[in-house]
Amino acid sequence: MRALVQRVTKASVAVDGETAGEIGPGLVVLLGVSKEDDEADAEYLVEKTANLRVFADDENRFNRSALDIGAEVLVVSQFTLYAETRKGRRPDFNQAAGPEDAKRLYEHTVRLFRDKGLKVATGRFQEHMLVSLENDGPVTLMLDSADRQRPRRS
Repeated sequence: MRALVQRVTKASVAVDGETAGEIGPGLVVLLGVSKEDDEADAEYLVEKTANLRVFADDENRFNRSALDIGAEVLVVSQFTLYAETRKGRRPDFNQAAGPEDAKRLYEHTVRLFRDKGLKVATGRFQEHMLVSLENDGPVTLMLDSADRQRPRRS
C-alpha cells in the first residue's frame, strides 16, 4: 500500500457537487492499494501515519503526531499511486488492486484509523472526486508498506 500524506489546515472532498467528507487541521491520506497488499500492509501504514511526528511542538519542531494533537484524517482512495510511467506516455495501472480487493482494504484502513481514536472523513470509493486542501508547510510525505521489508540504510 502507498499513502501520500499531507499535513493540512483543512480539506474536503466532493462528489457530484456534494461534500462527501471534510476535516479541519490534520492529515489528508491519499491511499493506493496494490495487487499484493493485505491487512498487514494496512496496519503498517495506519500505525506509521498516526504516529508520524509532523506537527509542531512549542519550539516549532516536528515532535507531535496526529494522535498527540487529536488531528483529523481525510482518507481518499487513489489507485493512481500505483501508476507505472517508465515506458510510453500513458500510465499503466496493472499493479493496482482490482476494485473488490481495493475497496475491502480501503475500508479496513479507514476502520483502523477510527480504532486509533482519530476523527476520520472519507471520499467515495470508485467515484470521481474533487479534493480541496490547504497544505500546511507544505508537508507532504510518501509512505509505502513495502518499506517495512527493506533494510534501513546505514
